[in-house]
Amino acid sequence: MAGFLGWTLDAFDFFVVVFLFDTLAEQFQVPKALIVRTTIYTLAMRPLGALLFGWLADRFGRRRPLMANVIFYSIIELLCGFAPNYTTFAILRALYGIGMGGEWGVGASLAMEMAPRRWRGVLSGVLQSGYAIGNLLAAVAARFVLPSFAPDVGWRVMFWIGGVPALLALYIRSKVPESEAWHEHRLHSSREIWRTVASHWKTFLYLLVMMALFNMLSHGTQDLYPDFLISAHGLSKSAASVIAIIYTIGMVVGAIIFGRLSDSIGRRRSILAALLLSLAVIPWWAFGSTVMALVFGSFLLQAGVQGAWGIVPAHLNELSPDAVRGLLPGLVYQLGVLIASPTNGIEFALRDKLGYQWALGAFEISVIVALAIVVMFGREQKGRAFTRMEAEDLWETSVRSP
Repeated sequence: MAGFLGWTLDAFDFFVVVFLFDTLAEQFQVPKALIVRTTIYTLAMRPLGALLFGWLADRFGRRRPLMANVIFYSIIELLCGFAPNYTTFAILRALYGIGMGGEWGVGASLAMEMAPRRWRGVLSGVLQSGYAIGNLLAAVAARFVLPSFAPDVGWRVMFWIGGVPALLALYIRSKVPESEAWHEHRLHSSREIWRTVASHWKTFLYLLVMMALFNMLSHGTQDLYPDFLISAHGLSKSAASVIAIIYTIGMVVGAIIFGRLSDSIGRRRSILAALLLSLAVIPWWAFGSTVMALVFGSFLLQAGVQGAWGIVPAHLNELSPDAVRGLLPGLVYQLGVLIASPTNGIEFALRDKLGYQWALGAFEISVIVALAIVVMFGREQKGRAFTRMEAEDLWETSVRSP
């Protein structure tokens, strides 16, 4: 619950800006492009957050860095609501990126180390679905909270709501125990932590390539799609938003279903199955000739995309060395975000040469195929024991098996 809520509320705070592009441009009297640029500042700072809070999680435990992270990004979000000008706002959004980048790695390591091995996959899906739910909550707030106030106040209230997650730190403080896996594998100096990461450089590079492709998959199928529906298919903004809500629900459903499936047939097979689903419905997702075809295609495609993503928290944590599980998964995730950041620009450039439909369709077919190859020839450690007690249970089970 702590990991899920942390990622949900973190995503909410990020997407608030997405729904306020025009409003903020008007309030700060700057071009809309400058407001859009603040999201780039946020994304660019996420690897720094993963590095900082991941190191703290491996050095001092999971609970305290997670509490510090939640308080940090909540305070920054609250301050965004008091920003007097664009420059202040842009600096605050960059600082927010540090918090956003740090939350996932620490929250995922804590959640996966606490989860029973047999439920690790489905709980991984639940954890990752927090990103989609945060997006939905931001959309709901933009629809009902923003219009309830005067224009010069409503946007500030949106950010003040984003400060509420600080209360989550109280829940973590009172209800969440420290990870036993961290106690067993903790390293006693920063030098040991960095040395451990360096000694597993092959694993680091493999996971970095995989996460770059994962981020190209998600951002390439989500960020431009509402604009694609309006520009290429002539839908209204309200119709596009309804479809967005529908396929966001598909994200949550897919993350949980494929996460659970991974507990049965393995992480890689489940990722490949989810990718196959996404690949199969691209004709409806990109080239559908009716609204129902687009709804059907986008729902199933995002069920596949986030179905594959739902396995990521478990898969990354199982492949990471015990002593740096707080640092390595979050760092490769956020560096993957950074590498994949040109995705929207590439698709938009392809639109001028191939048309919007083929720009999205061809790019994502290439990404899906490349990701499938990387996953297929990788490895997995499904159900890997994180603690001595889990290792003993695993050994006893194998001995009793015929």
